[in-house]
Amino acid sequence: MAELRLGIIMHGVTGRMGMNQHLIRSILAIRAQGGVVLANGDRVMPDPILVGRNADKVERLAREQGVERWTTDLDAALANPDDTLFFDAASTQMRKDLLIQAMDAGKHIYCEKPIAETLDDAMAIVRHAAKTGVKTGVVHDKLSLPGLIKLRMLRDTGFFGRLLSARVEFGYWVFEGDWMPAQRPSWNYRKADGGGIILDMLCHWRYVLDNVLAPVKAVSCLGVTHVPDRWDEAGNHYDADADDAAYATFQLEGGAIAQVNSSWCTRVRRDDLVTFHVDGMLGSAVAGLHKCWSQARVNTPKPVWNPDLPQAMNFFDQWQEVPDTQVFDNGFKVQWEQFIRHLYDGAPWTYTLLEGAKGVQLAEAGMKSWAERRWIDIPDLEV
Repeated sequence: MAELRLGIIMHGVTGRMGMNQHLIRSILAIRAQGGVVLANGDRVMPDPILVGRNADKVERLAREQGVERWTTDLDAALANPDDTLFFDAASTQMRKDLLIQAMDAGKHIYCEKPIAETLDDAMAIVRHAAKTGVKTGVVHDKLSLPGLIKLRMLRDTGFFGRLLSARVEFGYWVFEGDWMPAQRPSWNYRKADGGGIILDMLCHWRYVLDNVLAPVKAVSCLGVTHVPDRWDEAGNHYDADADDAAYATFQLEGGAIAQVNSSWCTRVRRDDLVTFHVDGMLGSAVAGLHKCWSQARVNTPKPVWNPDLPQAMNFFDQWQEVPDTQVFDNGFKVQWEQFIRHLYDGAPWTYTLLEGAKGVQLAEAGMKSWAERRWIDIPDLEV
């Protein structure tokens, strides 16, 4: 069988997410396993070229990871007809112009989210893709997490019955950066640099809720800047004016309600850094990143409220873990493989730029809800 080369222009992978999840654990892992096997037995071998503005960073990353090609000249990289896919994991503020430039160069598109800062810009990108005819993909990594795969399986098999509600708790304490270095880049907490947890996380919650539970139809959201003073990577103080927590309620198709708390200012006492608690008439489930526990209607205990006595029940022991019935690979790598098969085989792929625009739509609606202190309906998007 033939080995087919896929030249990938990888822009913005010197950052933590781009380097670890997309370059090392996805593209280089795919190369190490011998490529992506297509339906006819051919193999697609990714051949990345790393592109960035800082020559020292890009060259060092390429050398450390054994990547032969790198450059600071994006125009030259886009002009190479042998590289047919453009991937972007850099700043959201730059993404619109970069994607349009890449599409005009005839490149297929795969990118991180948010795809833009505003819905108008997101839809401009979507329409440009339709005009140029390139294939597009947006990373929907959380859908390939074992915990959410199990949660979706419970939904698809009818375990929940009629969905009633969901409660999502996401986040952890991000240190301010003075006495303890912060675990996230400082731009996340500055509005001028595109920071803010609403824009960051509501894009994720859109595709998670749409695909794992039910489509989002309306949102009520409150954003907060809990920690206004932070210190950057050089130890310099700055005013953190972007929202670092968001408290949102979503109305889903069919009547279920989802309450989602996202915060960089919370200390964790739960099963995981994110937990999804879903209640239905016939059963409930709680999922983290990897594990999922369920409790069916017939196994539901009957607690009685009595504040005068210490609680005798251990509620955690009353749930049954959903077993692993498959081998789970890295979620980012799984979606890279799916998109590559889509490029060559026409394999099913639904996570297009339009789906990315839906995430921006929800984030924009969340910010509007916060500003106007009211519910915002989420209409269907039309190209």
